[in-house]
Amino acid sequence: MYIRVLGSAAGGGFPQWNCNCANCDGLRKGTINAQARTQSSIAVSGDGERWVLFNTSPDILTQLARFPQIQPARSIRDTGIEAIVLMDSQIDHSTGLLMLREGCPLPVYCTDCVFEDLSTGFPVFEMLKSWNGGNHRHSLPIDGESFTIKGIDHLRFSTIAVDGKAPPYSPHRHNPHPGDNVGMMIEDSRTGKRLFYAPGLAEISASVAAAFTQADCLMIDGTFWRGDEMSYMGVGTKHALDMGHLPQSGNGGMIEVLRDYKQARKILIHINNTNPILLEDSPERMLLAEEEIEVSFDGMMIEL
Repeated sequence: MYIRVLGSAAGGGFPQWNCNCANCDGLRKGTINAQARTQSSIAVSGDGERWVLFNTSPDILTQLARFPQIQPARSIRDTGIEAIVLMDSQIDHSTGLLMLREGCPLPVYCTDCVFEDLSTGFPVFEMLKSWNGGNHRHSLPIDGESFTIKGIDHLRFSTIAVDGKAPPYSPHRHNPHPGDNVGMMIEDSRTGKRLFYAPGLAEISASVAAAFTQADCLMIDGTFWRGDEMSYMGVGTKHALDMGHLPQSGNGGMIEVLRDYKQARKILIHINNTNPILLEDSPERMLLAEEEIEVSFDGMMIEL
């Protein structure tokens, strides 16, 4: 199995265009040891030529341009993208569908909740109907039932609902539904190796803990270092958990949780621009290294 990190940042990227926090300002001025990041998305393949995109951020065209393997150029119009999987209906994970309109119809896998959001509150699917009928949508199961994706050999997929928030434009924003956010287990039938991908996690449920135990690689929510990070950095008032993200530090934080899963390679993704782990020489980054937790970056390649 091949995994490419197309983008590793949370919504807005890093630096965020309108943010002058210490991280964003420092990166622009070159006074911190960090690298720019686009909004989170990964691509997964069983053969290195045919790929599944997980989320399509507004940065998708830039991300694809930096990844020549996904353009095999077998014909005048071509792509290595066989399908798209949406983990939620957030703007920073779904807007890229509009950038891929010339390639419609593309198979899109998402839950019923996500399909509702992207057909009503933010009607991306309706917008795309003018381009060759839009996208061919497939419903994602959320009970752990495994499935395959046409054109993707050797890989099996299984989805579980995870705790999180529906976006502000969702018809049920204040009434969470199973399927608003999902995690995905991907297994290579040749090697038996498994990746568990969950860029948004509000808590570690029993099903998530079981997935953690089974995985050889965890690529999971790295949004915030501390629960009150937005207010601490002076850029907002919302708590990490209120936004659907488990912070890394503190009692019950991601660092503490991950200590129980020594069998897996552990990688954080979806990193907010305020998070001190973006600084490669920060104390927080050093602590992650001691815990054998990696920080993803744009262009990172993983083979399982």
